[in-house]
Amino acid sequence: MLTPIKRALLVIAGVLSLIVGVIGAFVPLLPTVPLVLLAAFCFARSSERMHQWMIHHRYFGSIIENFEAGKGIPKKVKYRTIGILWVSMSISCWMVAKLWLCVMLVTIGIGVSIYLLRLPEYNNQQH
Repeated sequence: MLTPIKRALLVIAGVLSLIVGVIGAFVPLLPTVPLVLLAAFCFARSSERMHQWMIHHRYFGSIIENFEAGKGIPKKVKYRTIGILWVSMSISCWMVAKLWLCVMLVTIGIGVSIYLLRLPEYNNQQH
């Protein structure tokens, strides 16, 4: 059972993730799908009403339903996300110019890339 504070934090995290995900649909370096999936995860644990709204959403619903059903994410989105991840990490390494931070970023990037590559994928012409 969630406490009211945990529930509120999950709702806030879901709303923020969804807002940034929607912005990511228009800004090249922000990945939309992972943030929308994070929002759905937060809402599934905190607000059934918001989770149902996302599942039935015109644009996000099919992505969330397919992911929750174990079908994964669209193939094009998977590879675009990995590309954006490495481009943004390369820019970050260049900007901070600290070896230990770059090593940390690359380590995290490898982990995230492995996770994404292991996700099931499907072809979807809409995304």
